[in-house]
This record gives sequence, C-alpha cells and structure tokens, in this order.
Amino acid sequence: MNGASSLSVAELLAILLRTGSSKESALTQAQGLVAKFDGLLGIYHASFAELCSVSGLGPAKVSQIKAALELAVRIQKEQGNERRLMKNPDDIADLMLADMSMLEQEQLRVVLLDTRMRMISCVTVYQGSVHTIHVRISELLSEAIRVKAHAFVLVHNHPSGDPTPSSADVAMTQQVAAAAKLMDIEFNDHIIMGGGRFVSMQVSRIGFPPKPAAPALQRAAE
Repeated sequence: MNGASSLSVAELLAILLRTGSSKESALTQAQGLVAKFDGLLGIYHASFAELCSVSGLGPAKVSQIKAALELAVRIQKEQGNERRLMKNPDDIADLMLADMSMLEQEQLRVVLLDTRMRMISCVTVYQGSVHTIHVRISELLSEAIRVKAHAFVLVHNHPSGDPTPSSADVAMTQQVAAAAKLMDIEFNDHIIMGGGRFVSMQVSRIGFPPKPAAPALQRAAE
C-alpha cells in the first residue's frame, strides 16, 4: 500500500464521512460533494449551512470535514514558523501555495530571510486591495529593517485564481526594488499565487531589471 497520499480527494473525504446513507455509499457522497463544490477549495469556502444542505450530510459530518480542512491549514502555518531554507520560488510555494490559494481576499506577505536564505519570519502586511495605491513601501520594508533581514520576498495572492501579474503588480515590484536598493536589502522575488498555481516575477523578469549580459569572451592573445 502507498498510504493516504495515493488516495483521491473523494476517497479521503469518504474516510472522514465513514458511513453513507441508505441511498448511497460514503464514497458516492464524497464524490458528489467534490463535484458540487468544485474541489477542496470550494468545500473549504462553503458555509456550514451550505454543506449541511447536501443530501446525506448532517452537522456532525460537516463538522468533521471542516475540522480536517482547518487542521491542514494550521499544519502549514506551523511549518511556516520553522527556519526553513527558501532558495527558490518552489520552496516558498511548497510552504504557502495551498494556504494562499484558499484566501477569498487579496493578502500581501513579506518573507524575511537571513544570509543563508533561511526564513526568519513571514509577516502579513496587507489584506484587501493590494496595489500601489494602497501599499506603502515603507511598511513593507519596516520589519525587514527592524530584524536586520538580509533579504526578503513578497508573496501575494489573486483570489480570481489567475496568478498572472497585473500592471499594478509590476508597478509595485518596481517601486519596492528601487526602495530596497536604497536600503541595501536584497529583494529576491515577488511571487503571485492563485488557483493552486504561482508566478515568480523574478524568474519571469517581470518588474525586475533584466539580467546583465555575460561579458564576451576575449580573444586569446596571438
């Protein structure tokens, strides 16, 4: 056996439900739940009443589902308290993608890093509308300055599910890059998450200055 990791979402939910009804099995109930709410994110965001309205689900079963999903979110938050290596966008996505994809509002976080690219902390700076009109660059950098962070990464989500950077995201990235350079703090990346996907603006060279061209090889002296 490969364990729980080999099971589908519906099969895992069926284990939580344990029993079905007189008309359908627990697995059939779980499959219907996944289809009705378009996956785990939809189930997570559905209200208690909405879930209870599904045939065969009562308050007890809904409470079990809600508790399991909340535990998953809290596990990820506890992992965020560890001083983990954050050498590339995938490292940050592994830690934060599931959590940030579930948010219904835009949220902007600052991941602070030490000289060895280990995470010092992750600070939520804004929630709501995240763009240059509302974001104050000094607030983004204040915690990095306070803890003497060597570098930082901006992470924010698009509740629409599309992580494509907007023109406002590009403008904010450019402003932060300029301010960080003045403060002598490395601005490593701006990662946008949504719908279980992410875009690294640094890797895509969006909002960041182009990498300098490699020097041409000098001809060997004749």
